[in-house]
Amino acid sequence: MNKLVIVLDIVLVAMVGYFTWFMSTDYQTFHGRYHMPFVLWIIDTVDLFIHEGGHFFFGFMGQMIYFMGGSLMQIVLPSLAIYVFLRSSLRSLIGTLYWLGHNLINVSVYIGDAPYRRLPLISDSAIHDWNWIFNRAGMMDSAEMISSVVLALGIISCCGATATAVYFLAHDFREVVVSSNEIPGRPE
Repeated sequence: MNKLVIVLDIVLVAMVGYFTWFMSTDYQTFHGRYHMPFVLWIIDTVDLFIHEGGHFFFGFMGQMIYFMGGSLMQIVLPSLAIYVFLRSSLRSLIGTLYWLGHNLINVSVYIGDAPYRRLPLISDSAIHDWNWIFNRAGMMDSAEMISSVVLALGIISCCGATATAVYFLAHDFREVVVSSNEIPGRPE
């Protein structure tokens, strides 16, 4: 049973590590966002619904918050998940930190697209949130810098998830080695 945990830990480290690498590199390209691993596509699809729900949830707080609401919800929800699940298990950081990082990287792509408006939106009549925000605030020339900062935070969060997975792999491996070295009936 303990060896199965080690194998599952190795698979988890490999998956989170690969997804972190993909999000940090290929996801930044048009081709990468449309030819991503299935698991990332599922996460992206769920996050799209969360983004759109954020507009509804924050819509009553004014026009600026309405446009920021989608991206804000993509950050708030995983942050709340970190807070809630961390209270019961440190191991939950693997999933929740990765989810936060994934969303930060996703939002960074949206922010970086504001001056160009090349990303396909959910409909032809939809307004590009970050283009509207930066135009309204007179900050369009800052889009690339803000996108880079958000991207860096996302990569750090995903790397934190990977590091947490590696930590638990090492911890579980040590537990298996220690338990297999104990010989019943032998005095210590």
